Amino acid sequence: MVGSAMVRLLTQEGYKNVIPASRSEVDFTNQQATQTFLSTCKPDYVMVAAAKVGGIMANATQKASFITQNLQIQTNIIQYSYESGVKKLLFLGSSCIYPKLATQPITEDQLMTGALEPTNDAYAIAKIAGLKMCQAYYEDYGFPAISLMPTNLYGPYDTFNKQTSHVIPAMMAKFHDAKTMYPPGNRVTLWGDGSPRREFLHVDDLVAACLVCMREYHSPLPINIGTGIDIQIKELASMMADIVGYTGDIEWDVSRPNGTPRKVLNIDQITALGWRPRIQLRAGLQSTYEWYKMNQ
Repeated sequence: MVGSAMVRLLTQEGYKNVIPASRSEVDFTNQQATQTFLSTCKPDYVMVAAAKVGGIMANATQKASFITQNLQIQTNIIQYSYESGVKKLLFLGSSCIYPKLATQPITEDQLMTGALEPTNDAYAIAKIAGLKMCQAYYEDYGFPAISLMPTNLYGPYDTFNKQTSHVIPAMMAKFHDAKTMYPPGNRVTLWGDGSPRREFLHVDDLVAACLVCMREYHSPLPINIGTGIDIQIKELASMMADIVGYTGDIEWDVSRPNGTPRKVLNIDQITALGWRPRIQLRAGLQSTYEWYKMNQ
């Protein structure tokens, strides 16, 4: 999702030497494959969108693969980008790196000031290691590796798996299937009680922020990327059902975890660089659903 959005934006901006590297082309968990790729194509700039990601169920039940694969991917790319003479690297972290009970909105200086959310602590620790590696290479070697901490993302080319995806694609797929199945479904089950509050950013807004930071941000410290606006998951479900056209019942499985009670980012640093999100949540969900119907 993020990589394809980056390629679209860079192409629109007139960049002609864009080198996408999909999972099928390069195994970034493999040291030799990563070194060979970077030493051969010798990019000037690297944006690291490669990662193993998933929703609350995937994070809670696949901790070993989440921490191992993400540590391998980011360590290989950062190290061999530096060795290949890359001029600047952008690493994408995640807002889940912050403490479960962080003060809201979350400022960058709250990193590592409290316990993590247990359901995604393996992924969060891997991402913290990545941004600390960027910071260390920046401070020790003068390698300009910056770290962006995006909030929850959605948009075209997301993974719409009802069991392992993030909340928006999983919810969209559930409502769509319940609406279109025969005989018609009259109930959709969602995890938790719907009370948590989350912030959502369209992927096109994220990559616009990435481009701004590649041009304007020069610090080893992480910078938040979000909207600064959150929504209760129950409200999100109602909005999604309306967009999809699902009119059946919504059941909340309270035996399942809610995750962090609230998570919304302070975005003062990125807005000071001149960036602001453009895509409102409802409009972004509507366009994503239109893409989903045409492509899934």
